[in-house]
Order: sequence, then C-alpha cells, then structure tokens
Amino acid sequence: MNLQSNRLICTIAAAAALACGTASAAWPEKSITIVVPTSAGGANDAMARTIGQALAVELKQTVIVENKAGANGAIASEYVKRSAPDGYTLMLGYIATHAMNPALQKLRYDPVADFEPVAMVGSSATLMVASPKVKANNAKELVAQLKGSKEPGTYASAGNGTAPHFAAEMFKLSTGVEMLHVPYKGSAPAVNDTIAGQTQVMFPSLFTAMTFVKNGKLKALGVAGSKRSELLPDVPTLAEQGIAGLDVSQWYAMFAPAKTPAPILEQLNKVLNQILADKATIRKMVEHGAEVETMGLPQMRTFIAAEQVKWKKVVQTTGLKAD
Repeated sequence: MNLQSNRLICTIAAAAALACGTASAAWPEKSITIVVPTSAGGANDAMARTIGQALAVELKQTVIVENKAGANGAIASEYVKRSAPDGYTLMLGYIATHAMNPALQKLRYDPVADFEPVAMVGSSATLMVASPKVKANNAKELVAQLKGSKEPGTYASAGNGTAPHFAAEMFKLSTGVEMLHVPYKGSAPAVNDTIAGQTQVMFPSLFTAMTFVKNGKLKALGVAGSKRSELLPDVPTLAEQGIAGLDVSQWYAMFAPAKTPAPILEQLNKVLNQILADKATIRKMVEHGAEVETMGLPQMRTFIAAEQVKWKKVVQTTGLKAD
C-alpha cells in the first residue's frame, strides 16, 4: 500500500471518528447561562429565575441567570449576539429589545439576523401607576391635575425604547399633557424612584408593578390594554376613562445567538413549552401579573416580525424620539 493510500485511509478514519463523537455528544454537557437585559428585580429577571430553576431540573444542568443591564437591553443583546451559537448562552429578551428599541434608534445588533427565536414565554399588560404622593387616584384625575399645573409632570421609564417609554409618550399624545421623561437603567430603579416620589408616574408591566400595588406603595391609575386585569378587577382601562389608543402588551421570549443548531433550538422549545405548561410555573407567573403564552418556532418568527412592523409604524405616526 502506498503513502497516498495510507493518507486517504487515515483521513476517512478521522472523519468517521469525528462524526461518531459529534453524534454521541449530548447537549447540554455543561451549565447554561440565561442573560437578562435588565437589572435585578424587574419582570425579565423574575421570569428568567423562575424558568431557569425549572430548566435546570429538566436538563439536569446548572442554569445561571446573569443580569447585563444598560443601554435599554443593547449591552446584553450585543453580548449574546457575539456568544458562541452552541445553546449555552440564551437571552430572555422582550418587546423592547426585539421590537420597540430597534424601531426607535439605530443599534449595533439586528433583532432578526443576529438571533434565533427559542420560545415565547408570556405577556403582561402595561399598568399606569403613580407615586402615593400624587393626589390623583385614576388616569382621568391625573390628566386634570397635570393640565391645571404650571409645571410639567415627570414620568419614569426603564430606558429609551422600552414599553414604559412608548406607553407614556402615547399617553401624552392622547391627552395633550406635558410630562418630562426620566429614563433609568431598568424597571427596578425606575419603580423605586416613583415609589419615593422622585418621579410621579410610570407605565411598568403588571408583572413588575403588581406587588407594589398590592402593598400600597404604588397607585394603579389604569390599565394600558384592551381589558381589565383579573388580578386588579377594580382598576379600569385607560379606554374606559376616555383615553383611547393605548394598548401596550409587553411580551417576553427566549432567544439564542444566530446559527445555533436547529436540533438544540427544537429541544429547548419543547422543554420550555413543557415547563410553561406546568401548573406551578403558571401559578407563579399569574401571581405576578403575567399570562403564559407558548408558540412553536415558525409561529414565533411570524409574531416577532409582525411586532417589529407594528412598532416601526407607531414611531413613524407619533414622531417618537429617544431622549
């Protein structure tokens, strides 16, 4: 046998060994990190920790939740975009990182090209809340209060391009009131300053605001959605108070870096959908004001594409700008 034949045999043997090793390698073989694009204490963080605990049990691997707040989710998004597409780095993105923020400003990541959808997690209505120091007890009273004041009001948001920012600006356009925008790095610090009276109003998710409304630290002035919340049945929608056009439902979804292998995405989608169908998980989500929603991967891609189109139109028609 000549040298060329030996080389050919060795090459074939090596390829076969590699193929066998790849086929036998089972994912996951090490810990998984879920990156949260907001600070600790917000809706994304709470959902990621609830899901992460269940995911660790199902996959029999450690699941780490890592907060990378800043730039309205852009820091986390860019980090995940650059991560290896191997299923070990995920991100619990939401309406801001993958629909609103991209519609409002130029970013260093593409919400479509740089990510693979993994699983839809759920949604939460947007709630208009106020500091206990604000005299108004509903949105209608707040509008009258702001219009009768010589000084503009103030509203907090989780950052430029977030749902609280969009909802507040849409509220201003619908009512003609003046309010100054005070952006924060995440919902938690924005809520804390609203509670303290540093800012007057905020439009967080029901998930984020629920506990504070229940314990009296925040006033619920109205639901920025199509229907009242079952958890706060006495709080009317803004539409019921004569303020139309504010239907801002915040959704949350798991993403992976682009080019993550399809079998891993499908396995994750299946496991996460099973977790979200569990009664204990559903109960935890509902207690905080979120509704579980699951989708297959094709349906999820269609939904996110439609959301991006929707919020681009809102920016164009309202003239919203990042402060």
